[in-house]
Amino acid sequence: MKSKKETKLYWRKLDNSAKIFPISGGKKYSTVFRLSAILTKKIEPKILEEALNQALIKYKSFKVRMKSGFFWNYFEHNPKPPIIEEERDYPCKYIDPKKNNNYLFKVTYFENKINIDIFHSLTDGNSGTTFFKEIIYTYLELLHPEILNDEERKIRKIPEEYNTEDSYKKNYDKKAKSNASSKKAYILKGEKINLGAISAIHEIIDLNDLKKVSKEKEATITQYLTAVLIYSIYKENYLKTKSKKPIKVCIPVNLKKYFSSKTMSNFFSYITVEAEVRKDKLDTFQKILDFVKQDFKQKLTEEEILKTMSTNVKIGNNPFIKPIPLVIKKAVVRLSYIEIRKYTTITYSNIGRIGIIGKYKNYIKYFLMLIAPEPVEKIKCSSCTFENKLTFTFTSILKDNNIEKAFYDFLRNQGIKVEIESNGVLDDISTKTK
Repeated sequence: MKSKKETKLYWRKLDNSAKIFPISGGKKYSTVFRLSAILTKKIEPKILEEALNQALIKYKSFKVRMKSGFFWNYFEHNPKPPIIEEERDYPCKYIDPKKNNNYLFKVTYFENKINIDIFHSLTDGNSGTTFFKEIIYTYLELLHPEILNDEERKIRKIPEEYNTEDSYKKNYDKKAKSNASSKKAYILKGEKINLGAISAIHEIIDLNDLKKVSKEKEATITQYLTAVLIYSIYKENYLKTKSKKPIKVCIPVNLKKYFSSKTMSNFFSYITVEAEVRKDKLDTFQKILDFVKQDFKQKLTEEEILKTMSTNVKIGNNPFIKPIPLVIKKAVVRLSYIEIRKYTTITYSNIGRIGIIGKYKNYIKYFLMLIAPEPVEKIKCSSCTFENKLTFTFTSILKDNNIEKAFYDFLRNQGIKVEIESNGVLDDISTKTK
């Protein structure tokens, strides 16, 4: 007979955010994000496989498969071994469980790069990074046993308090009401890349330069880059239209910074920066930056974040929704999906600094984060920081990379060093002429 601890390992509910992803997701809208580590040496696949297996022993919440219940999906223990392959496909693609031993993440490698693509139902970017770092640490220890000294062994110990609680239910307020805008957003349009392809353009930014310019403008790095993004969209796309709709940027927020949680499941919310560029005459970068700073100040408070989070939790716990069979839930959510996405122009997710301890960092050049674009929100943006490099990534299904180019040009014109890397789907924006 199984103990209570063993039973929990073999079955658990999806958290409040996780419920929606398998219902709304599919091949056209994968809800997959990717983390990549670029190392100093070529990857050894067998050692990477062993590192992943060891990491799964410590982080059992990732060793699961998804099953369909009558009302909701749920997780159960996955007894199969994970599959590791050389990277052959575009990033953030739909993970087919049948071809992946039913795992909800996929580890691949190419030359000196390790990738992990994660289905968002499994976890969020913050906890996904924790698991990915464990794989990287273990891989480097297997290659270089001498780097693991007693001090680092102590730091590397996995906290026992990590769990898979639904932190949304633990922290939400039944009485909180959201003040979310009901205005539809300006939507990016244009000719799409050939079916199935995704462009990934990485702008590797000198962090000291970026900090200096942001400080001069009395802005945080996220505020500054959000303003540059809005200005690039305004200058390259919006001005060519007669649209009066706002440019709306969805910015995910790590709720662990605001509420009590040790979960490895999803625990994030978002704020939406809504720039009424025509109505409020936000026709210069400085005006846009001033607006962004003020909007962040108003929305990035515990009270406002609680309202947004609580509204979403109440929708998931709605007594009229819960008893609807899963097959009907899927049909209803997918029918409403396109309409829901019309309330966001673009998403920008900044997971911040990826801290690596001790001598491990000597074997790592930098990290990347990528988010899957989709039919309505055709470009998505993400960034992460390692040492003195902030990598800002555009993932896109549009043929025109004018927004990426405008973003790059703006930063360079401010005296900020920027290097470009891409997967080669579109032209190199660093050499592209205006």
